[in-house]
Amino acid sequence: MSNFEIIEAGQGRHVKAWMRGVQFEQAAIQQLINAARLSVVHPYVAAMPDAHMGYGSTVGSVIPTRDAVIPSAVGVDIGCGMIYKKLAIKREDLPENLAELRAALEAAIPNGGPGEVGAWPEPVPALVREVWMQLFSDVYDRLGRKHPEIVSTFAMRQLGTLGTGNHFVELTTDSVDGNVGLVIHSGSRGLGNKIGSHFTAIARHYCEQNHIGLPDRDLAFLPRGTTAFDDYLEALNFAQAYAWENRLYMAVQAYKVISKFSTKSIQYVSKFGSHKQSPEFVHCHHNYMVEETHHGEKLFVTRKGAVRAAKDDLGIIPGSMGARTYIVSGLGSADSFASCSHGAGRAMSRAAAKKAFTVADHIKATEGVECDKTDGTLDETPGAYKDIELVMAAQSDLVKPLFHMKQFLCVKGKGEEKKWQKKKRLAAEAAAQ
Repeated sequence: MSNFEIIEAGQGRHVKAWMRGVQFEQAAIQQLINAARLSVVHPYVAAMPDAHMGYGSTVGSVIPTRDAVIPSAVGVDIGCGMIYKKLAIKREDLPENLAELRAALEAAIPNGGPGEVGAWPEPVPALVREVWMQLFSDVYDRLGRKHPEIVSTFAMRQLGTLGTGNHFVELTTDSVDGNVGLVIHSGSRGLGNKIGSHFTAIARHYCEQNHIGLPDRDLAFLPRGTTAFDDYLEALNFAQAYAWENRLYMAVQAYKVISKFSTKSIQYVSKFGSHKQSPEFVHCHHNYMVEETHHGEKLFVTRKGAVRAAKDDLGIIPGSMGARTYIVSGLGSADSFASCSHGAGRAMSRAAAKKAFTVADHIKATEGVECDKTDGTLDETPGAYKDIELVMAAQSDLVKPLFHMKQFLCVKGKGEEKKWQKKKRLAAEAAAQ
């Protein structure tokens, strides 16, 4: 039995939304309707139970398009996703006081942002430079010559770094045998931001030049047959590959740190990419675009905050920094374009969370978790997210939970708010009062 509800978008368009038992804000519903009305979207938009308002389009949405791409639907955190590795140790094999372990992880994996903050200092680690030169340097140089706006001085220096926002490194214990697990959430860093922003601007210009009506200017698209379409696909695939390697490198760094603190020897791993996908090792994007066949037609499928959940696909669905994370197996739902949620989804904006919760609330909500408990991560406090158990119940027709995990250590990257961002935020907050 399917769990979705139909949201009518008018003009014969609709959204299939997995919203039973979970809150959907009206702003997110309107974003979904706008996307469903877009001429290149076919046959409908799917909304996962973690859906919430996002920049460009709804986070937690699956948007299929015919012969066109929507850069802002993918957004700026291109290739964002997660990696999980089960370790052959128990919680008791690590120190009772985890403060030093967390500090060591923060030192081994640059975090925070933007720009210089959270990037590797010069000289960058040898392996980072080697991976960059072998996999990315030539393509990036070629793309940069055609589109100098995407060039970042931090492109190589941010490979293998965490970033800000909801990105994290966690240590967990699982419900199977209590083993420690390593979970990492990150994307393509500033490089992806530049690519997404640049091609969104190009798409807007294209639609304006060709007098294409849009339900929302953030849904500007590039059609197949244009040079910009081809360039965006190349840049997108580049950023998605970068994000994949970014997580693999951080996993190796974290593994090295954990092994130093463990009383039990764990096998050294120099390359996590050599592991085959299994319930003990899962790696997936959840913010990306790929060409797939659905309903008998080849489509460009944008999963913005959604995980591919084809039959037996493995996925990672985290709650918050105080809630369970699930490892799941896909059920291959045709209705959802073989997709599921990528997490619990925000229940309120970052600004609203900072108003709604105090540091004391945050400390209580993260009890038992070694993590930052200051106002620097207040916008990520568990109460700012939907209930992961309700989200999982709402998508019981999309995935089968294999087991769950609970974190006992969490590293979050804290950003340095730019002056213009702070000014804009303060103005918005003043207007809302």
